[in-house]
Amino acid sequence: MKLTLQKITNNKIFEWSVVAVIILSALLIGAKTYHLPQYLVTLLSYADVAVTVFFLIEISIRFMASDDKKNFFKSGWNVFDALIVIVSLIPIEDSEMALIGRLVRVFRVLRMISIVPELRILINSLLKAMPQLSYVMLLMFIIFYIYGAVGSFFFNEINPVLWGDIATSMLTLFRVMTFEDWTDVMYETMGSYPLSWTFYLSFIFFTAFAFLNMVIGIVVNVLEKENAAHERQQLLDNQAEEMTQLDEIQKELDEIKALLKAQQS
Repeated sequence: MKLTLQKITNNKIFEWSVVAVIILSALLIGAKTYHLPQYLVTLLSYADVAVTVFFLIEISIRFMASDDKKNFFKSGWNVFDALIVIVSLIPIEDSEMALIGRLVRVFRVLRMISIVPELRILINSLLKAMPQLSYVMLLMFIIFYIYGAVGSFFFNEINPVLWGDIATSMLTLFRVMTFEDWTDVMYETMGSYPLSWTFYLSFIFFTAFAFLNMVIGIVVNVLEKENAAHERQQLLDNQAEEMTQLDEIQKELDEIKALLKAQQS
C-alpha cells in the first residue's frame, strides 16, 4: 500500500490534479466576491467543501506515503499545508470568525508553492537571501534618510506637500526612485534651484541603478545555488532509487538460486 501511495504522489497526473484543484479553489474565492443568485451561492459552498475534502485526502496520501512519518511535519511546507486544511475543516462560516475562514481559504492559493518544486526553490532562495538583502536595505534606508533630510531642508518652501518633513520627503523620493512622474518633481524645484537636477540624478544612480541591481544580483546568486543543490539532491535520489532496485533484483536472484538448489537437492 505504501509503495502504491508513493507511486501516486510521484505521478505527474496527481501533481497537476492538485494544481488544478488549487486553481479551482482560487476561482471559487473570486466568485464569492460577486453578488450571485442563491442557487449559485449554494453550489459554490458545495464546491468549497469538495475542495477541502480533496485537500484532506491529498495530504493524507502524502503523509502515509512518507518514508519518515516522524519528520514529515518538520518540513515547513507540510506544516503550512496541514494548517490550511485543518482550519478549512472548522465550521466557522456562520460564526463571528467567518472572516478568518474566508482569509484562510484565500491563503489556500499559496499551496501552489508547496506543490510545484520550482516555486519552492524560488521562495527558499528569497528567504535565504534575506540576511544579505537586509544589509542592502539598511544602506538604502540610510541613503533615503540623508536625501530626505536634504530635500526637506531645501525644498520645503517650494512644495510642503512633497517636502514638508523627512517622512514625506522619503515618500517623495520613493516616487522618484520608481520613476513615477519624477521629472515633474525635479522641474518644480529647478525653478528655485537650477542645479537641483544633480540631487535627483545622484539619488536615482544610488538607488534605482546601484542598490536595486545589487538586490537582483544577490537573489540570482542564491537562486543559482538553490538550483544546483536541487539538482544534486535529485541525482542522489535517483542513485538511491537505482540502488534500491538493484537490491530488489539481487534478492530475487538469490531467491531463485535458493529454489533451484532446493529442487536439485
